[in-house]
Amino acid sequence: MRLVHLDLKGAAPRVSYLEQVFPLLSQLGANGVLMEYEDMFPFKGELEILRSPYAYSEEDIERIQQLAEQHKLEVIPLVQTFGHVEFILKHEKYQHLREVERFPNSFNPHVPDTLALLKSILAQVIEKHRRSTWIHIGADEVFHLGEGMDSKNWMSHNKGDVGTMYLKHIKEVLGFLTAQYWGLRVLMWDDMLRKISVGALRGEGTGTAGVAPGSSAAPVSAPAGIVPSASRSPSPVGMSWGSMRSPRLPPAAGTDVPSLLWWLSPPCRYDHYSVLCELLPVSIPSLAICLQTLVNGGFTEEAKRKVLDVLGLQSVQLEQSTCEGRGAFPGVEIYHMVEQVNGHLKESILKALEEESAIKGWFSPYHRKRQFGNPRNLESFGSKVLKLHEDWESFVRDLRAQLERIYFPDTVEEWMEENVNPYLDQLRDLVRDYR
Repeated sequence: MRLVHLDLKGAAPRVSYLEQVFPLLSQLGANGVLMEYEDMFPFKGELEILRSPYAYSEEDIERIQQLAEQHKLEVIPLVQTFGHVEFILKHEKYQHLREVERFPNSFNPHVPDTLALLKSILAQVIEKHRRSTWIHIGADEVFHLGEGMDSKNWMSHNKGDVGTMYLKHIKEVLGFLTAQYWGLRVLMWDDMLRKISVGALRGEGTGTAGVAPGSSAAPVSAPAGIVPSASRSPSPVGMSWGSMRSPRLPPAAGTDVPSLLWWLSPPCRYDHYSVLCELLPVSIPSLAICLQTLVNGGFTEEAKRKVLDVLGLQSVQLEQSTCEGRGAFPGVEIYHMVEQVNGHLKESILKALEEESAIKGWFSPYHRKRQFGNPRNLESFGSKVLKLHEDWESFVRDLRAQLERIYFPDTVEEWMEENVNPYLDQLRDLVRDYR
């Protein structure tokens, strides 16, 4: 399977955009999507508190699955069942379920309410994904496990360690799934399993369940019923795509990429509290390269031709992480506009504010605070600053309109606050004081 992991804890797109993206994923070689809804799932009843104000509706969830089926993409829902549960444990109602009281990252596996809550969450998600033959239970990066008092007491009384405690909780989750949903296959991230000895795994009544995602492709022991999916740490079968801040390039041409399961994971937001990392339209060229690398066993000339043809580009430069050409993929307008923001917004504004001698000499923060200045000197830079401001404001209006076609208002505001306003607000303040 070649899965694209859509981590919706950050910058979840409107379904109308997925209508354009799913055909592209299929065309590029994906055959499944791993949907980590987090607070974008339309939880109901007692769980409604978990929903984002912009959560998908039940009709949206059904539409996503119809689109996937139409384009031969299997939908695998991902429900975090141990770590990465900030969207749950941030609520006062569920704070008593934290492993460490101060931190909302991970569940306390010893409180009965933890498993009861997980059963309710899993049941609601699975109920809306009756077509799916797989479910992913996450279970990666269970930070601070073993640091809570309940865990320390359990390890002391049971002569256990963090690994056996981790496996105990995973087996309880699996027990529920196998009892309630016969035939449903389970995936999980394997980073926590890698820290546990084979002996400890066998001691929990485990058996060989799949192929390890490391470079050796050797069998791995895992809790019964689980197929370990690709490691969250860098490995030949797990590729991170789309991050402008720290791009990871696919293997070179000819590199062997063995596995039963490949995943491509976009770094949209590293956790529930972090800033946004990247927007999906900006990530598409990187995603296309990674998918075709997996299809062809390396970024061969054939893979490169396919990427250029499908995306409507003239060339791609892996070493520089750049693409040339107008492009013809969904959201290409945003791709080019983000390039302008990254390449020119900060530079042009800081140049005007810091290198214009008339501003530094006759319109300093001191002058502006006291509204004191000589019009003769102000006029020497005024028209230039006003033109720069007008051009960027016009550009930003267009950018916002493009973003609003794909994203919900919270994403648009956050992206603008993080990437545009820190620089444009300086220019806005200058223009306000000048006027």
